[in-house]
Amino acid sequence: MQQQTFNRALLDFLYESVTPFHAVAAMARMLTEAGFQKMDEADHWSPQAGGRYFTVRNGSSIIAWTMPVTDALEEGGFRMVGAHTDSPCLKVKPNPELCKQGYFQLGVEVYGGVLLNPWFDRDLSLAGRVNYTDWQGRRHSALVDFNRPVAYIPSLAIHLDREANKGRSINAQTFLPPVLALSDQKPDFRQLLAQQLTRQGIADVDEVLDYELCFYDTQAPALVGLQEEFIASARLDNLLSCFIGLQAMLTAESDQGTLLVCNDHEEVGSMSAEGAQGPMLRHTLERLLPYPEKRHRALARSVMISADNAHAVHPNFADKHDDNHGPKINAGAVIKINANQRYATNSETSSLYRQLAQAEGVPVQAFVVRSDMGCGSTIGPITAAEIGVRTLDIGVPQFGMHSIRELAGSADACNLSRVLARFYAEPKV
Repeated sequence: MQQQTFNRALLDFLYESVTPFHAVAAMARMLTEAGFQKMDEADHWSPQAGGRYFTVRNGSSIIAWTMPVTDALEEGGFRMVGAHTDSPCLKVKPNPELCKQGYFQLGVEVYGGVLLNPWFDRDLSLAGRVNYTDWQGRRHSALVDFNRPVAYIPSLAIHLDREANKGRSINAQTFLPPVLALSDQKPDFRQLLAQQLTRQGIADVDEVLDYELCFYDTQAPALVGLQEEFIASARLDNLLSCFIGLQAMLTAESDQGTLLVCNDHEEVGSMSAEGAQGPMLRHTLERLLPYPEKRHRALARSVMISADNAHAVHPNFADKHDDNHGPKINAGAVIKINANQRYATNSETSSLYRQLAQAEGVPVQAFVVRSDMGCGSTIGPITAAEIGVRTLDIGVPQFGMHSIRELAGSADACNLSRVLARFYAEPKV
């Protein structure tokens, strides 16, 4: 896929994927359109040689895979790519209604390591999953998206806080509730959700029971820069990697067993039924290879590439990087290395990626955090520990990680997808 075509499709995906639920729904649709068959975890599975399948858990995590055409899985193993569907955000509390000074607001909870300052003075909308009953008392689940600006978190004017530019700390409880309307009485938020579902064409809503909702920035993703060198969007960490891995799988000409896993809850530790520290991937592998001996042989012949964005060296804060490890935007994906296993890369897996990238004519970079700073982590070490597979941590370099709007290179994503497509087709790893 050419870079221009790739980036147009990427921007559309980012625009649609306002929550993990919406991201997984978009990925499931693309897989179905490409001929993949959905497998319900509650049903019996009978995957066939050469078959293409996917399964979803909780509506927010997805695993897609292809079965090898000729050799059995235990002979060739899987070429795996992993990413995560969640991003730091502000989530609506269960009893969120607030009415102060004549304004209707919603209480919010901070999800993940949010960079909070950029959330002020943005046009915000609201989306997620709603559970409701119909007129017959049956429970249903539906995605909701207000799909327009409905909220705003106004800054306090500098005239009222002259020290604001010298460092204002943000109180997550009191500073962040968004303003949604002028009102002297608290509207019933669940009733507002029921009305929104009706506007979306769901006519049988009787009562909204519960929800998982988050605010998001309505500004559309865009190519920016004098030469459109950059991609600016919300949720690049890590929907960018989800899309890269999916496009690699869809375009790879492979006779191997391939697998893409995109987990929820990475930003809060991955410990959930659908997170990387949960059993979803292991359960899937056990169903595809029910005999332990064959499964262990397959995993010994498998490699996982954990794709999660990396920190590009910031021109205004270059001292935050090790002098010899400052990744540049549009200079290639970044192999992430940490001696204390915060990343799962070893010399064997990094060498494999370097060889694949060289064959594609794509540049490669390396990242090591400064020795006097702490290091983040990914699903890579968790997955490696859970299933015992050789793993590489890699990512597209970006600015503004965990901001409401992030910046990456317009060449890096397409180039990484090309290398991952070659990885999916690699006969020996």
